Amino acid sequence: MTCFEIVPLVEGMDIVLPQITSQFDLGQTLDCGQAFRWSPIDRNDGGYCGIAMGRYLEISRKGEDIILHHTTMEEYNHIWKKYFDLDTDYNTLKEQFATNKIMAEAISYAPGIRVLCQDPWEMICTFIFSANNNIPRIKGIVERLCELAGEEIAPNMYGFPTPNSMAKLSVDDLAVLRCGYRNKYIIDATSKVVSNQVDLTYVATMPTTEAKEALMQISGIGPKVADCVLLFGFGRHECFPMDTWMKKVMCVLFPKGLPKKLIANAGIAQQYLFHYARNHPQLF
Repeated sequence: MTCFEIVPLVEGMDIVLPQITSQFDLGQTLDCGQAFRWSPIDRNDGGYCGIAMGRYLEISRKGEDIILHHTTMEEYNHIWKKYFDLDTDYNTLKEQFATNKIMAEAISYAPGIRVLCQDPWEMICTFIFSANNNIPRIKGIVERLCELAGEEIAPNMYGFPTPNSMAKLSVDDLAVLRCGYRNKYIIDATSKVVSNQVDLTYVATMPTTEAKEALMQISGIGPKVADCVLLFGFGRHECFPMDTWMKKVMCVLFPKGLPKKLIANAGIAQQYLFHYARNHPQLF
């Protein structure tokens, strides 16, 4: 069950999520490096627009409410509730996490982060692009890929291309993305997913360790990228991606490992710690 009541402000137009901003900050969630298809809208409500799961959405804040614009209850129930992880009560999780002093500091810095549950195929591609890269450049690569092979969802806005549509592309076709050596990894990922050598439907049913091994059959997917795909694409909250920042966090702040109370939702804890670490380099 959701931890709040939703309100259809105008059926078929706007849906309000009341009193949820303590659990959902748009900037902290949509600009923290887990998603690459959201952009701020130039207006006074701090809104964002983006395409996810083949749908265009505008989302904004009014007071303590979050508003989903130009959508329907059907889309909310079938897409956005899962995408924004709205069945998880983040306030309860934060209370549990905050009994650890370090986690309490990280949470207080960015208390509105949520972990999105996105399209697994999109996560495979975008986190292959993310290797040795920065967020603005990753966003540019992803947008060029969508323009190259995606379906137009809104004027000049394109959905993420399916594996079948990408199977028609060659390494030379992908040169326009300007993603360098990653082109060959995308071709390999497409081939293995289309042929069901890596069956994403089956991966979703596997135990986490086996799912991680299955994803790592794809060239360019190592342990860190596999954990990102499982966390952000399959909702495996126990996965804990380890990049350079998180290695520093573990070495300096948790030299004995994560406290047991964090293990089941280590991926959510990771997002608070990752954001905190990136913005407090002096700690390391």
